Amino acid sequence: MNLLNILFEDEDYVVVDKPSGLLTMPGRGPAAREKNLLALLTQALKRPMFVVHRLDKDASGLILFAKTAQAHRYFSTLFETKGIKKKYLVAVEGQVAPRRGEIDKPIKPYGSGRMGVGFDGKDSLTCYEVLEEYDRATLLEVRLITGRRHQIRVHMYYIKHPVIGDRLYGDQARQAAYPRLMLHSYSLEFADPAGRKRTFKADPPKDFLNVLPFL
Repeated sequence: MNLLNILFEDEDYVVVDKPSGLLTMPGRGPAAREKNLLALLTQALKRPMFVVHRLDKDASGLILFAKTAQAHRYFSTLFETKGIKKKYLVAVEGQVAPRRGEIDKPIKPYGSGRMGVGFDGKDSLTCYEVLEEYDRATLLEVRLITGRRHQIRVHMYYIKHPVIGDRLYGDQARQAAYPRLMLHSYSLEFADPAGRKRTFKADPPKDFLNVLPFL
């Protein structure tokens, strides 16, 4: 499997399609020895790179890296001001109703790498729409308005529809039957540092599609 799939590159930034199972950046503890996308990209382009945002290790899809400190500041500000639109394909347990909705619940850390809904957390807003229903699951298009750690996974768990394959927030025994986390970042939209409107899309990989018939 090709771990480094660069979809676009210019003088300011790079857009990469990350596979499931690969860290975005170096981990801690035992994970410090694992391969990560930042190191692979730095080695391939032979220059320092800047992390703009992250994808969970077991998620896949589009991720943006800056090539300069100036571009990093620009994109970081864009994320803070909600100037980047991110859409995900997410398969969750059960039948989701209503077919379109918002989850507006603050999120905070709870230790041991877990996040959760808490009244004293940071404002977090997730929008979703049902794309397809299966026997035991639903495929959603999810749009993030804010970008908290594990936001989609926490919000879906909160409404009792955990993401398929999520062994951190879902039932571990049940989720262990699935080979991957069914969360894929498939669309990024933003205006680049030159003011040009950009839209990038990445179809879900085979390891995502192969799970759908079993839902």
